[in-house]
Amino acid sequence: MISAQRRSIEVEGFDHGLQPIPAASRVGGLVISGGIYGLDSETGKLPDDVATQTELMFQQFERIVAAAGASLGDIVRMTFYLKDPAARDHINRQWLGCFPDAASRPARHTLNYDGLPANMLVQCDFTAMVPE
Repeated sequence: MISAQRRSIEVEGFDHGLQPIPAASRVGGLVISGGIYGLDSETGKLPDDVATQTELMFQQFERIVAAAGASLGDIVRMTFYLKDPAARDHINRQWLGCFPDAASRPARHTLNYDGLPANMLVQCDFTAMVPE
């Protein structure tokens, strides 16, 4: 049975290929994303370098947060999956841009993970609580 409260969140230029997976899902004030990766919305392709993938992943993350009716201040946790450990430095740079206040950052977990598909080098997901 599908909950009448649940709403799939989609953004133009981001998808999970042929998989029937929304970018995120919202129930009440709770928003949980699926895997977010550095897809270039203009070309529909995944760049080969980790720096560009990380930058695009954060752009997609921010677009999905906004489409869910949330803000960066509503993010309570993020998880990052790295095929390339060099991504950590790129993540930290973007992270500090999104969350500059050390007293108000989401929880974060970063994992080295070889199971990312094809040339995907980094992926993230998030949980947010949005005031209703």
